Amino acid sequence: MDRLTAMRSFVEVANCASFTQAAEHLGLSRLQVSRHVQEIEAWLKQRLLHRTTRKVSLTTAGEEALNRCEKILYEATELELTAMNRNDQLSGTIRVAAPIGLTQNILLDAVEQFTELHPNITVELFASDHFAQLVDERIDIALRYTDQPDDSLIARKLMVIDSVVCASAEYLSKYGEPQHIDDLKDHNCFRHLGASSWTFVKNNQHKAVEVKGTIIANDIGVLASAAQHGKGIVHLPCDLANPLINSGKLQPILSEFTVPSSVLWAVYLSRSYQLPIVRQFIDFVAQSWSSDIKLGDASR
Repeated sequence: MDRLTAMRSFVEVANCASFTQAAEHLGLSRLQVSRHVQEIEAWLKQRLLHRTTRKVSLTTAGEEALNRCEKILYEATELELTAMNRNDQLSGTIRVAAPIGLTQNILLDAVEQFTELHPNITVELFASDHFAQLVDERIDIALRYTDQPDDSLIARKLMVIDSVVCASAEYLSKYGEPQHIDDLKDHNCFRHLGASSWTFVKNNQHKAVEVKGTIIANDIGVLASAAQHGKGIVHLPCDLANPLINSGKLQPILSEFTVPSSVLWAVYLSRSYQLPIVRQFIDFVAQSWSSDIKLGDASR
């Protein structure tokens, strides 16, 4: 019995709570995965999973075995990664999900640099502002803006990105510049889908302002483009806003108020030990994005 392969099947079943999904993720048949789990149970002389027609769950022995199997597989992956790096043979495919605006800007640059260093790696990018389902969509890494990552996932903080509210000089000349956040109610505010208000901070006090406008989009880049046409005000992360502000296409407004920053995390499942390039990619972007993005930063 190839115990490492059997362990991978067991860990995948445990994480997916499904033999069928585990088989799909591993590229094996359901029968093969089932046999692998049976082999592990025979080897350990313990039942590791409760099986019913509707549900798969861990036994007490299974919970302990899962923890130890993941540690063993992690060490095996570390050994494999060291050998790959030494032989310059890092290869494979990873699936990365990220917000649309982030993907189009700094993530795409990072992916290009990473694949230049490792030409045998393919990165499949899934750009969406909805949180990807890592198991169902077979995502290896998801980049997410969130204050609190899901406890069921492994998370690594990458950086903090400031945000800003801005408009074009043309818009401000025609419609006037808001002097207070309450003035936004009388302006055309381009909104991201699902965000009906913008939050501001002054003197440690948070205030949410309901905004409305003629354009709502699920892509922040679309809103940035619309704002450049002189038709409205937009709320943008500074990785997207800074180049537009520095080039004069947009300008910050309401500078006496602070717009809360966003925290960017890389999240992944414990099963990602199977792909050494997952950890290598996260290490690479973490190093590339080692500094936070502040308003007016011209470096990114």
